[in-house]
Amino acid sequence: MSTDRAETAEITVYWRPGCVFCMKLWLKLRLTGTPYRPVNIWRDPDAAAYVRSVANGNETVPTVRVHAPEGPERALVNPSLAQVRRALAEVDR
Repeated sequence: MSTDRAETAEITVYWRPGCVFCMKLWLKLRLTGTPYRPVNIWRDPDAAAYVRSVANGNETVPTVRVHAPEGPERALVNPSLAQVRRALAEVDR
């Protein structure tokens, strides 16, 4: 990863209360020191709409958005840690 983009690339994890899969992904991200921003789709209608737009109309969580300012973006529905890290590397190119 290039240092400049790695510092600006972001991971947003869309979640909802009670989601065990979200909690598992958070734990893995924290254990690997991977920063992310959690967004509760039950409190943010725009976030829920984004999740539906990338998850075939469903509110499947966790949905992860990996993005860089003025750069590429990847959306992942119920991803593994490995998938998130691969997407981060792709966006960082």
